[in-house]
Amino acid sequence: MEKLIIIGSGPAGLTAAIYSARADLGPIVLEGDTPGGQLLWTTQVENFPGFDQGVLGPALMQKMQKQAKQFGAKLVSEIVQSVDFKYRPFKVVTLAKTYQAEAIIVASGARPRMLGLKNEKKFLGKGIHTCATCDGAFYRGKEVIVIGGGDSAVEEATFITKFAKKVYLIHRKDSFSASDIMQKRALGDSKIEFVWNSEITAYLGQERLESVELLNRQTGQKTVRKIDGLFLAVGHIPNTEPFLGQLKFAKHDYLEVSNQVFSDVPGVFVAGDVADWRYRQAVTAAGLGCMAALEAEKYLAGLAKDMP
Repeated sequence: MEKLIIIGSGPAGLTAAIYSARADLGPIVLEGDTPGGQLLWTTQVENFPGFDQGVLGPALMQKMQKQAKQFGAKLVSEIVQSVDFKYRPFKVVTLAKTYQAEAIIVASGARPRMLGLKNEKKFLGKGIHTCATCDGAFYRGKEVIVIGGGDSAVEEATFITKFAKKVYLIHRKDSFSASDIMQKRALGDSKIEFVWNSEITAYLGQERLESVELLNRQTGQKTVRKIDGLFLAVGHIPNTEPFLGQLKFAKHDYLEVSNQVFSDVPGVFVAGDVADWRYRQAVTAAGLGCMAALEAEKYLAGLAKDMP
C-alpha cells in the first residue's frame, strides 16, 4: 500500500513528486514509455524560468528527476495498463505488478499527433517541431513550414512570423477549419503563404531536416521544397486511454477537472497536459503539478485524521 502514486514523469509529474516527497509522502512515480515527457523531443528551452542561457529539454528533465529522487521519490520505469478508481484503495496495473495507493496524481501528459512518415522521429527537435511557442524563436530570419488547418495551425503560423521571414502554411484541403478571426489574421499577414490541397509525403535530410516532398492532392504532382524548419500543428492526443470508464472526460478526450486539479473521484488529482488542451507549456504543467501535490497532501492528511 502506497500513500501516493504519480502517473507520468513530465514537468507536471516530477514537480508533483518533488513537492510530495518533501512532504514525506514517499511517492512512487510510474514514468511511462517516455520518462521526462515531451521535453525529451525539444532542443533548447529558453522560456523556463531560472535558465537565462536556456537549457536543453532532456537536461532540464534530468535535473527534475535528480531533484525528485533527492527528496525520496521513487521513479519506476513502468507503463500503466489500466486503473481501478471505483474502489479504495485505488489500483494501478502495469505489466509488472499491481500497485495500490490511497491517493493518485494523474500526470500522464499528451503526445503530439504526428504524420507517421519515415525520419519523423529522427528529425524531431532537429528541424521538426511540435510547439511554436517553444521553438519558433530558433528560426529568426529563416523559412519554415506549418502543417495543419485548424486554430492551432493558424495560431502557430501567425506566432512564428515574429521571427521567420517566411511561413508556408500547408493544408491538405482547400479551406481552413480555423475560426474566422484566426483566418482573417493569417490571410492579412504578408509573411504567410498558403499552400492548399497539399500534404507532406517525405522528410528529406541527413542529420536534420533539409527539405520536404510535397504532394498536390488535386494534380498528383510531387515537388521538393527546401526548408529550414517544420512545425506540426495537427493536434495532440492526451494519454488518457488507461482512465476510460474510471474518470470523467472533457472534449477531445482530455480529462475533465474542477478547480484546476480535481478529478471527479475524490483522492484522484490531475495535472499537466493530460487535462490542459489550451496552454501546453512546461511551466504551466509544473505549476499544476505543484497544485496537485499540495491538494493530495491535504487529502491524505484528512484521511489520517479520520483514522481511529
